[in-house]
Amino acid sequence: MNETRTLAEFVAGLRYEDLPQPVVEQACRIVLDTVGCALSAWSEDPDKARIALDIARLYANERGASIIGAAGVKAQPAFAALANGMLANAADNDDTHKRALLHTGSVVLPPALALAETESLSGRELILALVAGYEVAVRVGMAVMPTHYRYWHSTATNSTFGAAACAAKALKLDADGIQRALGLAGTQAAGLNTFFESGDMTKSIHPGKAAFNGILSAQLARLGATSPPTMLEHPKGYLNAYSTEPKPEKLTAGLGTTWEILQNGFKYFPSILASHAPIQATLAIVHKHAIAPSNIARITNETYNTVKTHFSNKDVATVMAARVSVPYCIAIAAVDGKLTQAQFAPERITDPLVRRILANTEVVADAELNQLYPDKFPARVTISMQDGASFQETVLFPKGDPQDPLSAAEIEEKYRGNADALLGAARAQELLQAIKALPEARGVTRLAGLLHV
Repeated sequence: MNETRTLAEFVAGLRYEDLPQPVVEQACRIVLDTVGCALSAWSEDPDKARIALDIARLYANERGASIIGAAGVKAQPAFAALANGMLANAADNDDTHKRALLHTGSVVLPPALALAETESLSGRELILALVAGYEVAVRVGMAVMPTHYRYWHSTATNSTFGAAACAAKALKLDADGIQRALGLAGTQAAGLNTFFESGDMTKSIHPGKAAFNGILSAQLARLGATSPPTMLEHPKGYLNAYSTEPKPEKLTAGLGTTWEILQNGFKYFPSILASHAPIQATLAIVHKHAIAPSNIARITNETYNTVKTHFSNKDVATVMAARVSVPYCIAIAAVDGKLTQAQFAPERITDPLVRRILANTEVVADAELNQLYPDKFPARVTISMQDGASFQETVLFPKGDPQDPLSAAEIEEKYRGNADALLGAARAQELLQAIKALPEARGVTRLAGLLHV
């Protein structure tokens, strides 16, 4: 079976009328959440935001696409998507599809937004492109996980296919063109997990570059560039190269009937998703037992294997290193009794009490809990006190998971918390309304104009 062709035909044939209303509503929520995350980058990671803006300025184009949060700057679509993808992921607060382990919104919204602006698309066409990209990205992710994650950052790699599908749909390519765009995407997909220890900027460059690659792939395909027609399933193709246990059946399972976009999770905490269940368990213990942080002797987080192998670094020296360190997130939650953006301020990362508890916080891979992953993201947290007392809580589904979803009101509240500081409450509310009105919008000019002050 040519799964690459099947995906291409699905994307080419997908119509707005095919989208169930819950899918349309979810797409609008993803736009809102991702835009809010991008706006927050200007206050939460200004260095990264500056670099995103400066790279866009190198490829400025007055007829190009807008940069979220930056007034008076437009860039060629691929570079606008690069900048906006970096901004959306800057604070690690963007959405996640747990089985594919992708920050899909930060990769598929940037090309959809950029090309909607430069190609004069309607709001419905933007939504259609975003949904097409989402459905492709997560299926590719599920087809190569979990072994893919040993070295590769799935948001960088697998989402490149979603960005290409999104851009190709926005450019109205036929099935042949989309198939070629997917082949071109596969030969560009890259991004290593090395950043988990260093907490450097490559983590956020990855979704931007995937978005960039998606537009480049679609533009090359529109110009007639050729590519391997069986890029995904070929013996030397993507699945076999990037996974030791490829599952090609995942590429096409439920196409057009099972909408993976509805399995999207919206983050409640601005940190790596693997930290959310242990954060909740820690907070439950701290609040239930009125624990004095200075009396904590040690904390243990029993959980699934990937947390131990990827997210257990305790040598935390940067804000991003803190966001992707489960031990740090547990320690700061235990000390402060909450986990917000404020808990990633440099002065909190270097706080002596936080550092002491961090040093005594351990992640343990538990075989029983590992069997529950990825359907569940389990964490069993035990806080042991200096007087010998011990308290334990288990969380299986973190808040924001599809099994414990954020409400529409909570997603809007999160957006306002991210957007108000830069835009002001009135303009942020106006932008929110413009995003909610996308299904009826003739174009995105008004929306693009509201993305900055």
